[in-house]
Amino acid sequence: MIAVVQRVLRAEVRVDENNLRESIGPGLMILLGVALDDLESDADFLAGKISSLRIFEDSEGKMNLSVKEARNPPAALIVSQFTLLGNSDKGRRPSYSDAAPPEKAIPLYERFCQKMEEQGIIVKTGIFGAHMEVELINNGPVTLIVRSQKA
Repeated sequence: MIAVVQRVLRAEVRVDENNLRESIGPGLMILLGVALDDLESDADFLAGKISSLRIFEDSEGKMNLSVKEARNPPAALIVSQFTLLGNSDKGRRPSYSDAAPPEKAIPLYERFCQKMEEQGIIVKTGIFGAHMEVELINNGPVTLIVRSQKA
């Protein structure tokens, strides 16, 4: 699994021509890609890692706090994005052969969201496989790429 994690002041996802689906205030915007060989353990690991990332500022302005410590309530907007698994090493058209098909990706995406909720984080999501518009205000900016143990 691969995730692009952004510390945001706000984020929202719209589905099907500006129909607002979900939004959060300060928290995390997470774009999540599921690989062909990912397992439940990848979702578990990544949720634990991301929920504990110390990327929020403490009272001294140092990034020492996780979203759970810095935000009350902590929130994350999680959007599936198979294009994170795109391979553009050859040619100009990315190959997505490393991305898991929906029948495998959906349960792992849902497990990741569930594990984030188990960490005490309010989770909002897009709609898997839908065309979505994502809008956010990155805070910092702080953006990280986080991979599961195998990646």
